[in-house]
Amino acid sequence: MGYLQFETGFVPAYESPEFSSRYSLSEAIKISVALRLEFLAVGEPIAHSTTEGASANRAADIFVGAQGVLYHGEGAKPTLAVGYFHRAYDGGAPEFDYGSPTNSFLVLASADVKGFHYDANAFFTELEQGPVRRGQFGQSLTISHQFLRRFTLAGEIWHFTQPFLRSNAVGNLWAVSYSARKTLVFDAGFNHGLTGTSTSWEAFVGFTYLLPHRLWKAQYKF
Repeated sequence: MGYLQFETGFVPAYESPEFSSRYSLSEAIKISVALRLEFLAVGEPIAHSTTEGASANRAADIFVGAQGVLYHGEGAKPTLAVGYFHRAYDGGAPEFDYGSPTNSFLVLASADVKGFHYDANAFFTELEQGPVRRGQFGQSLTISHQFLRRFTLAGEIWHFTQPFLRSNAVGNLWAVSYSARKTLVFDAGFNHGLTGTSTSWEAFVGFTYLLPHRLWKAQYKF
């Protein structure tokens, strides 16, 4: 609580419904204002894309939101949380296969079982295309395991409906992270789309940095 966290990454992607190639810098800023409440801002400061032979550089979307813990579990008893995000800025850059939701509501569950950690998430979002708005639904399951003390390997399967394409985006993601110290983690991985309307390939590399000094003294808990 009271610590500012930055997640910075670079994401190249290829062959999606809206682009043939896309390269972007991403940034997520998080801060917990209470033990059970966290505010977030997520965006891409710049995205370079190629669509039908034409290239463009644009700032991508910016989302703001919050996540709150409903029940704090321990061990095999899952921690349950909910989240909400709103698209605060539409940069107009080509979007990934799951689109750019105007509003998103998340339900999250995580726990540790026999040395493995899992995150199971459900997404309920609103997509907008001109004057038309449609609901979208998604699910993801991530399983991770720590090895050699400082490394963690994670695998994920995810799915999103595509209401405007009348199809589904499904992908499989693999990542490895290295904890250099308590306040700095490096990670890299790739994602492969499993349906014709999914982004064919994505790669990512980045780091998470936690400012080592609390911004204010902890006084209140709930």
